Amino acid sequence: MSDAEKESIRSKKSLMTLQLAGGAIFGALSIVVSFIAAFLPRTPEGFAYFDPVSIIWVLCFLIFGPLAGILCSAIGMVGLMFFDPFAPIGPSLKFIATIPMIIVPTLLKKLYKEGEGSEKLLERRSYITVGLIAIVVRIAIMVPINIVLYIALGLPAEGLMYWIFIVIVLNALQGVWDWLVPYIIVRGAKLNERFEIW
Repeated sequence: MSDAEKESIRSKKSLMTLQLAGGAIFGALSIVVSFIAAFLPRTPEGFAYFDPVSIIWVLCFLIFGPLAGILCSAIGMVGLMFFDPFAPIGPSLKFIATIPMIIVPTLLKKLYKEGEGSEKLLERRSYITVGLIAIVVRIAIMVPINIVLYIALGLPAEGLMYWIFIVIVLNALQGVWDWLVPYIIVRGAKLNERFEIW
């Protein structure tokens, strides 16, 4: 094995370590932020209008990459199980709703062979397009899950359509916040240029 190949392996291991560390740190940060989220306004059904926890998860993804984003989200979800008044359903649904905001951009990036790095994803037009697709996928996943949950909870059948409407509107709204706020932070502080982790 040549010196260049050894250096490449070491570099990849260093990046992997950095991604894992970033995911763990941001996961812990999201648990801390969850205490603030408890005081934010919610609908009578318990849905949050604005959720800083999932914003941290997507922010981690944009800075450190997909592996870190998924790890951060998983750590945050597990941590929320001990504090969230709606646990275990609330944290689980938050995780399921946020994961498309990480996986969909990653898959689209690979599909269109845009190479390594987050720079192409963070171009405004690309970011808006990918974000809209991710939000649509998020809604498509969350609606049937919430229908099953609604029925399982034994809630009145006449309220189902209203429940679906609330799920669609609030997942669209949170999807926009989850995608917009991290973008402003990363772009504003040029974090992707400073770190260049993925």
